[in-house]
Amino acid sequence: MELSFLAIALAAMVFVTTVLRFRQNRKYCLPPGPRPWPVIGSLNLLGPLTYRSLHELSLRYGPLMSVWVGSVRVVVGSSADAARMLLKSNDEAFIDRPRLNIGRYLFYNYSDMFWAPYGAYWRQARKLWHTELLSERQLKLHEHVRREEVKAMLRDLHAASSMGRAVAFRDHLLMLNLNVVSRMVMGKKYVAEGASSVTTPEEFRWMIVELFVLTGSLNIGDVIPCLNPLDLQGYIGRTKRLSRMMDRFLEHVLDDYIERRRREGDGFVAKDMVDLLLQLDEDPDMEVRIQRDGIKAFILVHTTYQAIYSH
Repeated sequence: MELSFLAIALAAMVFVTTVLRFRQNRKYCLPPGPRPWPVIGSLNLLGPLTYRSLHELSLRYGPLMSVWVGSVRVVVGSSADAARMLLKSNDEAFIDRPRLNIGRYLFYNYSDMFWAPYGAYWRQARKLWHTELLSERQLKLHEHVRREEVKAMLRDLHAASSMGRAVAFRDHLLMLNLNVVSRMVMGKKYVAEGASSVTTPEEFRWMIVELFVLTGSLNIGDVIPCLNPLDLQGYIGRTKRLSRMMDRFLEHVLDDYIERRRREGDGFVAKDMVDLLLQLDEDPDMEVRIQRDGIKAFILVHTTYQAIYSH
């Protein structure tokens, strides 16, 4: 009886998916692409390195093609002209990011600039990134931080090499990056050894690597929404675990900043990105409030972006 019910449900799902695709294909004049299977679309043609699979398909179907990834239709531009047409000539039509689970669970329900839907909040966030958070003035203001941390790394390298043992240069570069980002974004070193530290370098390194993996992985529930509640790959569980660890770290950072602002009172002066975000959130001229979750999402994006950039 249960098997019969599952067979009927699967057949109904295949039928509905096929009808919806047929209607959508009639409504839009789509670029050429592989013929999709019911439910899975062209997932069977995508290997572990998705960009290589898409490149191979583009050699057959052209620089602008449509591919069904599960029940989601994706238009792929794989040439400079196609990218220019999608990202410049028609940027407003393609500017929205898909509502994926990682943006929902890890980036505070799409509260950062990269995952936020196109609208007033996104436009304001983009303006803040360009004029305040990543401005040339801010980069010059923290130039001394980069110099000091490079000198500290060189001292550590000299001390380690003088002992006659092998030096893991990559580990030193990683700590240099974490220290620079921590001081530029959050004013001091929050990632360090010792009981007083919020998180250890090993734990923070694991969080960054896990973020890389989850961001670059294909979650089957994102492309076949009816399977999302089942979490077949354990993707949502991993994302929620990482979110809890990141949130614990970021909550400590914000509490630390708010306490310092309270202590300094009228003599408070903004020194770094978190100070700026807290001030901007209280600005009555802001079109949309950033709020606490938005501030944490901004910090997370900036921190991980810098880690990715130097990885």
